[in-house]
This record gives sequence, structure tokens and C-alpha cells, in this order.
Amino acid sequence: MIETRNKLTIENNNSTMSDLVFLLLVFFMLTSTLISPNAVKLLLPESGSKTMAKQNVTVYIDENYQFQVGDTPTDVDGLEPLIASGIEPGINDACVVLRSDKTVPVQYVVNVIDAVNAINEQTGSKHKVILATSPKK
Repeated sequence: MIETRNKLTIENNNSTMSDLVFLLLVFFMLTSTLISPNAVKLLLPESGSKTMAKQNVTVYIDENYQFQVGDTPTDVDGLEPLIASGIEPGINDACVVLRSDKTVPVQYVVNVIDAVNAINEQTGSKHKVILATSPKK
């Protein structure tokens, strides 16, 4: 009787699969650390409320009292046109999210509210300002 030297074995080689899973894990870990949800680092005031809204425009006020609408730095006079340009045409009830450092005086917050109120008067819309907060500890 003649027997073949090469025998067929039914086995799975999982080494390539584990390499692929490891590479995907490394990729997602690296990309998740690169994504920064807040472009401006702020210490937000704390609150116990959990109001969530779809944000159309985000306005930042940092600890140096510098305004930023989206990614564009501005001063008090430039707030109104930048906020108006960030709101899509046809939307009458947009939410302007104000992310202000907790050390910022109230007058700077009122400046943003005044700019949104001026836009509301000009366009007859009902845009609102929502103050972003961090959860209470």
C-alpha cells in the first residue's frame, strides 16, 4: 500500500486575524486621542441640570475674555455678524451654545446674549442662548 507523505490537516491559522485586530485597536486608540471636542480649554461653571440641545453655533469666552465664534476669534463688535453667518438661513429657532470660562464676568456673557437678541430683532426669529456647564461633582 502506498501512502502519501503530505497529509491534509484542517486547522485555522489565527495569527493573521490577531494581527489585524491588534492593528485596528492601535488605530482607534490613536485617532480617539487626536479628536478634541473642545477647541478652547475652559473651566465651565458647574450645574446639576441636564439640558441638551442641538447646537448650531458655539461661542467661546476664555479666561482672558477673548471671544471666539466657532474657530474664528473676534471682539465684541464682531460677535453679531459672525453668529448670524453661523446660523443656517431658514432656521428660526437656532441654539447658540455659550461656552464661557467660569472666571469670566457676567458682562461678557450679556454681550453674547445682546448680539443674539439683536439678530432676533433684525430677522424676526427666536434664536436662544444656552450656557454650557460641566456636571456637578
